Amino acid sequence: MSDIMSRLDFNLATIFLVLWEERSVSKAARRLSLSQSAVSASLARLRDAANDALFVRTRTGMQPTPRAVSMVEPLQNGTALIKTAFSSISAFDPATSRQHFSIGMSDDFQIAVGPLLAHTVAQAAPHVSLTFRQANKHKVESLFEAGEIDFAVIAQPALRSGLQHHQIGQSGYACLLDPKACGIDLPLSLQDYLTLPHVLVSFSGREGIVDHVLKQHGLTRQVRSALTHFSALPPFLVGTRAVATLPAHAAQCLATLSGLTLCPTPLDLGSYTVSLLWQKATDNPWLRQVIYDSFQKILIQQ
Repeated sequence: MSDIMSRLDFNLATIFLVLWEERSVSKAARRLSLSQSAVSASLARLRDAANDALFVRTRTGMQPTPRAVSMVEPLQNGTALIKTAFSSISAFDPATSRQHFSIGMSDDFQIAVGPLLAHTVAQAAPHVSLTFRQANKHKVESLFEAGEIDFAVIAQPALRSGLQHHQIGQSGYACLLDPKACGIDLPLSLQDYLTLPHVLVSFSGREGIVDHVLKQHGLTRQVRSALTHFSALPPFLVGTRAVATLPAHAAQCLATLSGLTLCPTPLDLGSYTVSLLWQKATDNPWLRQVIYDSFQKILIQQ
């Protein structure tokens, strides 16, 4: 008996209840869009599990045995509970939910959009909590696979899995510096840009988009310091003769917070796409829309 029970699935409960209502294998099969043989096979499994005939063929149809009668109410209650459990996912109520979400993004997005996103969620869903995880196109898939993030916002993702994705905008680059400490006038010329020491921020800590573009023109720059997080930049630039090139959305935010000056790059670095990623099975449409709207506000302001 225990071995049989371990191999049962919830579909059998549905088939049992349809048989109870229809009192006919053929009618149950039509209603369930199954073959008659499939319903008969399921009934055989139910009989084995219950050690009872359950439904007996008579002139008026399949009549339930006393054992089947005793099973109806528990199975009806059980399937109702299962339906409620699954329907609660779509009935997410931000005002009362106490759910926790983890969002993956690089720290330039955390700096520029994280506070707005957190504030918006706090206003509409006061009991919902958020964790911002460091993520980029190199590690985002492994974070999803490990169940460590629910959503991600990634620049130019190279997707190879079944992740859902939607492009939410574009961003470009800007420079951040202290003009007085650098002893230069703005706008920043290419000559001054190449003369100034640079503070590099990149995933590898060795080179970035600027180095790739300069190389195409046969040029190089002097990198004085290399960092892996944009949030660390201001202390390296305030009162220092140095310049940094970074995503425009993060440069705008850091300039406001630190008093540093934002200016256009003196060479064309192009732009890049920004995409929102999630898994279909664990999607939360409400939070997905909040993330989308928050990024739209920041990216459009550039």
